[in-house]
Amino acid sequence: MSDLIFYTNPQSRGRIVRWMLEEVGADYETVVIDYASGMKSDAYRAINPMGKVPAIVHRSRTVTECAAICAYLADAFPDAGLAPATEDRADYYRWLFFAAGPLEAAATERARGIVVTPEQSRMVGYGSFDTVIDALEHAVSGRTYIAGDRFTAADVYVGSHIMWGSQFGWLPKRPAFDAYMARLAERPAYIRGGEKDDALMAEVKA
Repeated sequence: MSDLIFYTNPQSRGRIVRWMLEEVGADYETVVIDYASGMKSDAYRAINPMGKVPAIVHRSRTVTECAAICAYLADAFPDAGLAPATEDRADYYRWLFFAAGPLEAAATERARGIVVTPEQSRMVGYGSFDTVIDALEHAVSGRTYIAGDRFTAADVYVGSHIMWGSQFGWLPKRPAFDAYMARLAERPAYIRGGEKDDALMAEVKA
């Protein structure tokens, strides 16, 4: 058994972690958890009480939540160079957790048809959807990657949100987003990860 186990479903945010695993070049075992019963089973809830994927278990340490998994893997496999030096992590942390907080919340509420009124914006952590999108555009403008000139784990996480937002139509089209996505889509690890999940999806549906 591998010392790194990846619990996922190809129709989930597990695709983010798959991409990250391919970037770090780690050997890992994939365990597919089905939506019908597996995610809510006692066995899987012992790993993630939320009954959600993805999750990883690395040398008996369990990590859930995509942003946390990406950050953890960058630190656990330093030779991959996916985390900046400690003193250079301001933008790395800022935008990684921006995507996990304001962006995720704003996108979810937009998908549910919830519109924050100006009066509500002060009590809502992300303010408004338009404010979040403007901040995201600012984050990817005038730089090659989210934390500067070097690709990091934050690009895996932020980039996945931008790609999904473009694919599913909740992200407004802006040139800065298109240019950023084009750079990320060329990465061999992104391509490999997508191919593996697409193949897995075909198996799950068979």
